[in-house]
Amino acid sequence: MNRIAKENYYLDIAGTVLERSTCLRRCYGAIIVQHDEIVSTGYNGAPRGRKNCMDLGYCTREAMNIPSGERYELCRSVHAEANAIISAARSEVLGATLYMVCKDPRTGELIPGSTSCSMCRRLIINAGIDRVVIRNTPTEYSVVHVEDWIREDDSLPEKV
Repeated sequence: MNRIAKENYYLDIAGTVLERSTCLRRCYGAIIVQHDEIVSTGYNGAPRGRKNCMDLGYCTREAMNIPSGERYELCRSVHAEANAIISAARSEVLGATLYMVCKDPRTGELIPGSTSCSMCRRLIINAGIDRVVIRNTPTEYSVVHVEDWIREDDSLPEKV
């Protein structure tokens, strides 16, 4: 019997976490791991006490005809990465790895190449997380070194 690789073990757990997502557009699950221990988990859904898109029966951003990948500030959800960070002490996540999985809620298919939005990138940077591992297929993944996000600052306007 072959033993599952550690990265895929944690990605499988993040994939289970996303089953709690209440988003109608994209289901994300995230876990933060430090020293080979799970520190926290998060999935995307409305803030506590507010109705989520599943309960409303529609996506607010879709109702406003906002293209995918734009205007995240209008999304009702707290993103999976943000929820995982909120649930942990900063001392527990300094130098940690965040594992993330994204699926299409309509098809249940993995969405390869999914990455954190610019708002979540800022949270990940400030939390002191070192790496983000993103599932692309059931066995393949990408690794982002957060230092690259710092160096390649996406909040600056493009030079003309």
